[in-house]
Parts: sequence; C-alpha cells; structure tokens
Amino acid sequence: EMHLSKQLRLISRSSLTSQRGKYFCTEKIIGSAIPNTQPPVEEVERSPLSIALKPREVVEQLNKFIVGQPEAKRAVAIALRNRWRRHRLADDLKNEVIPKNILMIGPTGCGKTEIARRIAKLSQAPFIKVEATKFTEVGFHGKDVDHIIRDLVEVSINMTRKRIKEEIKQNVSSVVEDRILDALVGTADEATRNSFREQMRKGELESQVIDIEMPLKSGTPAEKGAGLSVDNFPAGAVTEIFKLYTPRNGKKTERKKLPIQDARPILEELESEKLLEDYDVQKEAIASVEESGIVFIDEIDKLVSSGDYRGADASSEGVQRDLLPLIEGSTINTKYGNVNTDFILFIASGAFHASKPSDLLAELQGRLPIRVTLKGLTQEDLYRILTEPVTNLIRQQIEMLKSEGVELSFTDEAIREIARVSFMTNKSVENIGARRLHTVIERVIEEISFNAADQAGQKVEVTGDYVRGRVSDLLLSSDLRRYIL
Repeated sequence: EMHLSKQLRLISRSSLTSQRGKYFCTEKIIGSAIPNTQPPVEEVERSPLSIALKPREVVEQLNKFIVGQPEAKRAVAIALRNRWRRHRLADDLKNEVIPKNILMIGPTGCGKTEIARRIAKLSQAPFIKVEATKFTEVGFHGKDVDHIIRDLVEVSINMTRKRIKEEIKQNVSSVVEDRILDALVGTADEATRNSFREQMRKGELESQVIDIEMPLKSGTPAEKGAGLSVDNFPAGAVTEIFKLYTPRNGKKTERKKLPIQDARPILEELESEKLLEDYDVQKEAIASVEESGIVFIDEIDKLVSSGDYRGADASSEGVQRDLLPLIEGSTINTKYGNVNTDFILFIASGAFHASKPSDLLAELQGRLPIRVTLKGLTQEDLYRILTEPVTNLIRQQIEMLKSEGVELSFTDEAIREIARVSFMTNKSVENIGARRLHTVIERVIEEISFNAADQAGQKVEVTGDYVRGRVSDLLLSSDLRRYIL
C-alpha cells in the first residue's frame, strides 16, 4: 500500500506539473472558446488564463438567465476578456495594465446582483460577492474591508483544492481500487485479483464488507485545536501553533468494517489528501486571487451619508475611505500569506435612490472608471422574464407542482396579466423590479399549491380571469396605499 501511494505521487507530480498554472477554465460551460490565433502549446500551458470565453459568448450565456441590460452585460464581458488579454502581454507591460473597475447603477430588481451571480459561475475564477453595509471603519466594532480579501482567499483555496483533486481523480481511483483488493483478497495471485477486480468494476461487490484503516474522528480539544481563532494571525504563526497541538506520533487511526460502497469515498478522500501534500495549494490559491480574482460589492450606495455632513462615520464614509487603498492596490495580510490587490477586478453596484453616484468620495469614483446604467423594467420586460430565461418563474412553478402529480399550465393571457399586475403594483406602490413577480405569482397559485397534495393526477390551467380574480385585492390595496400618510 505504501509503495503504491509513493509511486502514484511520483507519477502525478511529473504528469500534472504543467497544469498547476491554470486558474481560469470554462471549457465545461461552453464548447471551445479558444481564439484562432494562439501562442505555441508550451506558452498556453503556462498561461494562468489559458482558456477564456469571448465577450460575445459571455453575453450569450448571460442572455439565457437575464433579460435586457445589454450595456451591463457587454461591460462585464469585456472586463473578463481583458483579464485574458493582459496575461498575453510581455512581462514589462503586463504589470502596468490594471483592471478597469466597474460601477453598475440601476433601480432595485433590474438584474445587477443576478449578473454577479452568473458571472461567478462563468468565470471559474476566485469570486466573492459582499454587501457594503456589512463592514465598518477600522477601529469600530465589526468587520473591516480587509475581510473581503481574506474571504476571497478562502474561496480560492477551496477552488484550487477542488481543481487539483479533479486532475488526480483517475490516479486516485486506481490506488483506491488496489487498496480495496488488498482488503478483499490480501496477497492472492494476480489471476484471483483480476477476477475480483472485474467483479468490483461491475458493481457486484458493493455490499461486501472490508476492513479499512481511517483517521480517528474523536480526540481531545488540544488535538482538535478547539477554541482557536486564527483569522487575524500573521502568516506563518498558524503553522507554528498547530505544530504544538499536533501529536508527535502523527494522526491517530482506527480500523473499521464498512461495505465497499461506503469505504470507497473515504479511501478516495484520504488518498487525495496525501497527494495534495505534493502541491503548494496556498501559493497557487494566492496567485490565483492576485491575477484573476473578482470582487463584487453590492449596495455601495448605502455608504453615502445623508445630508451635507461628511465626517467620521463607522458604517458609511469611513468604509469608503477604507475601500480606497483596497481598490487602488495594496497588500493585505491573511493567514495564508500576503495578498496584493493591484490586479483584482472590482465591480460595485447600487440603486442610488436617495443619492447620486457623485455623492461618493471623489477618489472612490475615480477608482470605478467604467459606469453602466441599468434601465428600469417595463411591462414587456417582466413578461420576457416570465418566459425567456432557462429557469424562468413559470417553469419553476410547473415543475414544483409536478412533484405532487399535478399538471399545471398557464395561458399566455395569464402570463401577460401577471406581468401587467406586477408592473402596475411597482408603479403605484414601490418599484422593486422583478422581485415583484414573486409576490404576484405566489398570490396567484396560493390556493392551487395548498390543495395540490390532494389533487394528484389532475390538470390545472391558470387563465387570465383566474389571475384577475386572485390579485384584485392586491391592486385595490395598492391604490389605497397611495393616500396613506
């Protein structure tokens, strides 16, 4: 077993070294997106962003989930592509090209946050979305803005570990198969092992119980490092502290009898952790953050102080001042090492209902040079939101009730009536954008959903008249609220 594990480490170290620099890969999302003009293969292998979506392809992906807002989609797509372009530059010029940070301005519910969510899935780069209101100025109780980068590094650590585990998955499976065979037949001849191997691959031995060695879950608080908070420890200190808490004889193990189907994932995890020791995961993760990290700061308009007063404020202008060096480029201390923020892309968004973008600190405005205005949603936009996205709200309701055996359907008139009621309610009460659709749809299908468990096998059609009957009181109450002081 030890010989096989050592041999596997040597193989994986030599065969996967060239792939350690890949931090940005989207080939699983949309075919081949490599441009026609490529540098030699060796250079592509070394490039941290070896495969990237073209701007048009990014917009096409966003169009599957978000209706309208073409300017915002184009701005974000170009920013992502510029990350790829920068890594194709010569080293002396590469360090001079900084990301063009983006400020998205638009009413609530128009798609700002949804664009961030979809970009996180498309980019396959370290990405974090934060609410600006969660942070306070340095010196006040609460989180300071440096936690944004610390959390981003944690995301990158998990992504890097997951990526490496995918790369070594095939080799790990081979070693685990041999370990299971050792537990089944011991030192039997090759013919016997091959016979059991074939049965195991066919799934005929999944319920067979084997004896495996696994780490002990229980332990003293000292062995677990219980009660330690390491968020603000300087780099290197964490490793030294945990050396004191780790037993000198290594990890304690125990032998357990488990079916093969339960033992396999445990053994795969143990072997993967052994192989991860040959990789500098922390170094790769920090490099990934520095070169391709993306931070989305939502509700930045809430950092604007009301009135003309511009003094020290724990949760508004003070946070703006703290954001300045972070966005401009500074070095943040984390428990995994120092992180340089010079080349991290920052995307900020805000509704700016009670304020204007010009109310932000002038220095902060200068650090968000690209401004994109998102438009409010029309009645036609709300109808498109209900019908065009791949996972639209109408389809969600149909699939939810299908689980109860109820076949739900909506007429086109009903869908247009839902859009009309949502638009009118937004106009007369408070404009909350596409989120209003949730309110109206839930009101429409409330009775159907309540009785669905007792109506299995039935067909239910929602018509325009049914919608008007269900939401008439909603429109009435919205009209009255206009006159309430």
